[in-house]
Amino acid sequence: MTAPKRRIRLNAAVAALAITVQVLAPTSHALADGGVSIIRDTEIEAILHDDADPVFTAAGLNPRSVQIHLVADPQLNAFSAGGQQLFVNTGLILETKSPNQLIGVMAHETGHIAGGHIARSGAMGRAAMGPMLIGIGLGVLAALAGAPDAAASLVFSSTYFGEISMLGYSREQESRADQAAATYIEKAGLSGRGLVEFFNNFRYQEVFDDEKKYPFFRDHPLTDDRIQALSARVEQQAHYGAEDTPESIAKHALMKAKLEGFLAGAGQIMGDYPDSDHSFPARYARAISLYRQTETEAALRAIDALIAEQPTNPYLWELKGQVLFEAGRAKEAEPAHRRSVELMPAAPLLRVNLGQTLIAVNDPSKLDEAIKQIRRALGVEPDNALAWRLLSEAYDAQNLPGMARLAAAEQNFYLGQLLEARTFAVHARETLKKDSPEWRRATDIILASKPTPAQLKELGVTG
Repeated sequence: MTAPKRRIRLNAAVAALAITVQVLAPTSHALADGGVSIIRDTEIEAILHDDADPVFTAAGLNPRSVQIHLVADPQLNAFSAGGQQLFVNTGLILETKSPNQLIGVMAHETGHIAGGHIARSGAMGRAAMGPMLIGIGLGVLAALAGAPDAAASLVFSSTYFGEISMLGYSREQESRADQAAATYIEKAGLSGRGLVEFFNNFRYQEVFDDEKKYPFFRDHPLTDDRIQALSARVEQQAHYGAEDTPESIAKHALMKAKLEGFLAGAGQIMGDYPDSDHSFPARYARAISLYRQTETEAALRAIDALIAEQPTNPYLWELKGQVLFEAGRAKEAEPAHRRSVELMPAAPLLRVNLGQTLIAVNDPSKLDEAIKQIRRALGVEPDNALAWRLLSEAYDAQNLPGMARLAAAEQNFYLGQLLEARTFAVHARETLKKDSPEWRRATDIILASKPTPAQLKELGVTG
């Protein structure tokens, strides 16, 4: 999409990618200050895990414990942080020529994670302290399309993003991560050729000063000696000649097409995926691009054609639901989102989509199901601030002010906005039944907001 560096204009939706890089062109102070902009997409997150999980396992890590975050940034970069978190820029994915190259970079970052190479690096560390999460594909912001400031406030973060430490590594750590990556890749039965290819493709970065280098090579010093040492190692490994599977190649192409569809302008899409290209990824990219241009009917026709070929693809149904929802057609969006959940019931973001749509239908009889769907999602992602915001909206529509304020307190708590969280929790306690689980949770949030003894006494909170 055509946007300045580190700024994403989401069409008004949030959450799973049908990466609606949407009009969240928000007042993104975090972005303006150099923060990290995270987008969510169930399909792309699944592809990244398919690629990286064998490497995580080879490194002795539990793949379910490693969180892969997709950073909405055209710059070529990837980095890791404490708590087994791996961040991959959209620019890096689009730059890689094969799954093996992307796996190589993620293996290298896994080497940093497993090696405990966590260190702040001045400005980079400070830049990470004001992160912003953009959920793509959920269409979550669509409900607030008429209130951009409110929508911007929904851009949610999680506790683990509050203290991200971007890394600047020493050459010694880089060499260790290279060698660890080679070990993990070989143990996973993959080729290390991709990582060497990736480094070779950007060997010229070595001669630039830091201001001109890609962020990845500013934080990961690249030298000829490193490349030669890594190349000598992987060329001797048994799986050096291993090739990407047709399935992994297809997924990689699909992921790049989806990202371009949401992030690139119409002209670039037609150049990269012309009408003469009848492949699935090309048609996927063009369908998304049509939706991004608000060519709703044309987009729906293109999506329906894809669904006719792959009727059990949950991401196509999700995309159709998103297009309809953002066109103000929530009733028509409901069956599509419902179908996506039926096809992939374990995906929390798809349930948030459905819950949001049920709220937007404006039918009181659907609110109980909306709450159920959102709570199911929170059972998997309890720190999903956007889901808490929608839950607050649903409870408010049911005239349950205590529950609505508690949900708003949870939302602000996971945004790291402790003062606001305390305020909502205080008001929630006023109407919730004393000593109920909800009342106690509101009390916990108040205590976690670090109030002074005087404030506690004034609030009458003793635990």
